[in-house]
Amino acid sequence: MPAVRKSMDLLDNFNEIFEYCRNYNEPVFVTNNGSGRLAVMSEETYNELIGNSRNELYQSLQEGLDQINNGDYIEGEEYMKKLNSYLGK
Repeated sequence: MPAVRKSMDLLDNFNEIFEYCRNYNEPVFVTNNGSGRLAVMSEETYNELIGNSRNELYQSLQEGLDQINNGDYIEGEEYMKKLNSYLGK
């Protein structure tokens, strides 16, 4: 579970926060007077978070390109007609 710390803790207890992020693979949310959260996380956690999103995006894009290359698509106007018929318009 992510931790919440005061902004001064980031300066005063950097090593402790660093170890927490590294050991638990969780972000630490740093607040200033109880608001304005900033997420601090290890490089590994960040790369895992971004890497998964990128991989999903690239996979979806590749599937779409493959469908286009295989002729498995419909033109925009035809799509809108089908969509409207599903919506009862």
